Amino acid sequence: MTAIEQFLEQKNIRPTAMRILVYQFLDTKEIAVGLTAIEHAFDKAERTTLYRTLKTFEEKGVVHQIDDGTGTTKYALCEAGCNCDVEQDLHLHFHCTKCNETTCLTDHKIQPMNLPDNFTAEDVNLVVKGICDKCND
Repeated sequence: MTAIEQFLEQKNIRPTAMRILVYQFLDTKEIAVGLTAIEHAFDKAERTTLYRTLKTFEEKGVVHQIDDGTGTTKYALCEAGCNCDVEQDLHLHFHCTKCNETTCLTDHKIQPMNLPDNFTAEDVNLVVKGICDKCND
Protein backbone atom coordinates (compact mmCIF):
# COMPACT_ATOMS: atom_id res chain seq x y z
CA MET A 1 0.00 0.00 0.00
CA THR A 2 1.38 3.42 -0.97
CA ALA A 3 1.72 6.40 1.36
CA ILE A 4 -1.15 8.16 -0.45
CA GLU A 5 -3.41 5.14 -0.05
CA GLN A 6 -2.56 4.98 3.65
CA PHE A 7 -3.19 8.71 4.05
CA LEU A 8 -6.58 8.50 2.33
CA GLU A 9 -7.59 5.52 4.43
CA GLN A 10 -6.59 7.41 7.60
CA LYS A 11 -9.00 10.13 6.45
CA ASN A 12 -11.71 7.47 5.93
CA ILE A 13 -11.57 7.83 2.16
CA ARG A 14 -11.55 4.72 0.01
CA PRO A 15 -8.39 5.06 -2.14
CA THR A 16 -9.79 4.57 -5.65
CA ALA A 17 -7.55 5.01 -8.67
CA MET A 18 -9.13 8.39 -9.52
CA ARG A 19 -8.81 9.70 -5.96
CA ILE A 20 -5.14 8.73 -5.89
CA LEU A 21 -4.55 10.43 -9.26
CA VAL A 22 -6.34 13.62 -8.21
CA TYR A 23 -4.38 13.71 -4.95
CA GLN A 24 -1.10 13.24 -6.84
CA PHE A 25 -2.08 16.02 -9.28
CA LEU A 26 -2.89 18.46 -6.47
CA ASP A 27 0.30 17.49 -4.66
CA THR A 28 2.38 18.64 -7.65
CA LYS A 29 0.77 22.09 -7.71
CA GLU A 30 2.17 25.09 -5.88
CA ILE A 31 -1.01 27.02 -6.61
CA ALA A 32 -4.69 26.43 -5.99
CA VAL A 33 -6.48 24.95 -9.01
CA GLY A 34 -10.04 24.97 -10.24
CA LEU A 35 -12.13 22.06 -11.42
CA THR A 36 -11.49 23.03 -15.06
CA ALA A 37 -7.72 22.62 -14.64
CA ILE A 38 -8.27 19.21 -13.08
CA GLU A 39 -10.61 18.28 -15.94
CA HIS A 40 -7.92 19.21 -18.49
CA ALA A 41 -5.41 17.01 -16.65
CA PHE A 42 -7.85 14.08 -16.70
CA ASP A 43 -9.68 14.59 -19.98
CA LYS A 44 -10.99 11.01 -20.00
CA ALA A 45 -12.60 11.34 -16.55
CA GLU A 46 -16.13 12.55 -16.03
CA ARG A 47 -16.60 15.99 -14.53
CA THR A 48 -18.99 14.63 -11.87
CA THR A 49 -16.41 12.07 -10.75
CA LEU A 50 -13.77 14.76 -10.35
CA TYR A 51 -16.20 17.09 -8.56
CA ARG A 52 -17.28 14.33 -6.16
CA THR A 53 -13.63 13.51 -5.49
CA LEU A 54 -12.94 17.15 -4.58
CA LYS A 55 -16.05 17.33 -2.40
CA THR A 56 -15.06 14.12 -0.59
CA PHE A 57 -11.56 15.48 -0.07
CA GLU A 58 -13.01 18.73 1.24
CA GLU A 59 -15.42 17.02 3.65
CA LYS A 60 -12.60 14.85 5.00
CA GLY A 61 -10.09 17.70 5.39
CA VAL A 62 -7.74 16.74 2.57
CA VAL A 63 -8.32 19.92 0.54
CA HIS A 64 -9.77 23.32 1.24
CA GLN A 65 -11.55 25.53 -1.21
CA ILE A 66 -10.69 29.13 -1.91
CA ASP A 67 -12.97 31.83 -3.24
CA ASP A 68 -10.43 34.23 -4.72
CA GLY A 69 -13.00 36.53 -6.31
CA THR A 70 -12.49 35.21 -9.85
CA GLY A 71 -15.82 33.38 -9.91
CA THR A 72 -14.06 30.01 -10.00
CA THR A 73 -13.67 27.98 -6.83
CA LYS A 74 -10.09 26.83 -6.39
CA TYR A 75 -8.82 23.85 -4.40
CA ALA A 76 -5.53 23.23 -2.61
CA LEU A 77 -4.24 20.40 -0.45
CA CYS A 78 -4.33 21.08 3.25
CA GLU A 79 -0.99 21.19 4.99
CA ALA A 80 0.02 18.40 7.36
CA GLY A 81 -1.85 18.60 10.66
CA CYS A 82 -4.56 20.86 9.25
CA ASN A 83 -8.11 20.15 10.25
CA CYS A 84 -9.59 23.17 8.42
CA ASP A 85 -10.89 24.53 11.68
CA VAL A 86 -12.13 28.12 11.46
CA GLU A 87 -10.72 28.80 14.91
CA GLN A 88 -7.21 27.38 14.43
CA ASP A 89 -6.15 26.61 10.85
CA LEU A 90 -6.67 29.79 8.87
CA HIS A 91 -4.03 31.18 6.54
CA LEU A 92 -3.76 33.88 3.91
CA HIS A 93 -4.34 33.33 0.21
CA PHE A 94 -2.74 35.52 -2.44
CA HIS A 95 -4.30 36.10 -5.85
CA CYS A 96 -2.00 37.61 -8.47
CA THR A 97 -3.86 40.03 -10.69
CA LYS A 98 -1.20 39.63 -13.39
CA CYS A 99 -0.85 35.84 -13.83
CA ASN A 100 -4.26 35.05 -12.27
CA GLU A 101 -2.80 32.38 -9.94
CA THR A 102 -3.90 31.89 -6.35
CA THR A 103 -1.41 30.67 -3.78
CA CYS A 104 -1.87 29.47 -0.20
CA LEU A 105 0.41 31.35 2.15
CA THR A 106 0.28 28.71 4.88
CA ASP A 107 3.13 30.29 6.84
CA HIS A 108 1.01 33.42 7.27
CA LYS A 109 -1.70 32.46 9.73
CA ILE A 110 -4.82 34.50 10.41
CA GLN A 111 -5.37 35.25 14.06
CA PRO A 112 -8.66 34.01 15.53
CA MET A 113 -11.41 36.59 15.37
CA ASN A 114 -13.55 37.65 18.27
CA LEU A 115 -17.08 37.69 16.95
CA PRO A 116 -19.98 39.17 18.87
CA ASP A 117 -22.05 36.85 21.04
CA ASN A 118 -24.41 34.59 19.10
CA PHE A 119 -22.34 34.88 15.89
CA THR A 120 -20.81 31.63 14.65
CA ALA A 121 -18.16 31.58 11.93
CA GLU A 122 -18.57 28.72 9.48
CA ASP A 123 -16.00 29.77 6.89
CA VAL A 124 -13.34 32.44 6.65
CA ASN A 125 -11.52 33.28 3.46
CA LEU A 126 -8.92 36.03 3.40
CA VAL A 127 -7.52 36.77 -0.06
CA VAL A 128 -4.88 39.40 -0.67
CA LYS A 129 -4.79 40.63 -4.27
CA GLY A 130 -1.75 42.08 -5.99
CA ILE A 131 1.34 41.06 -7.95
CA CYS A 132 3.09 37.80 -6.98
CA ASP A 133 6.84 37.32 -6.64
CA LYS A 134 7.14 35.63 -10.06
CA CYS A 135 5.40 38.52 -11.82
CA ASN A 136 7.31 41.16 -9.86
CA ASP A 137 10.65 40.12 -11.37
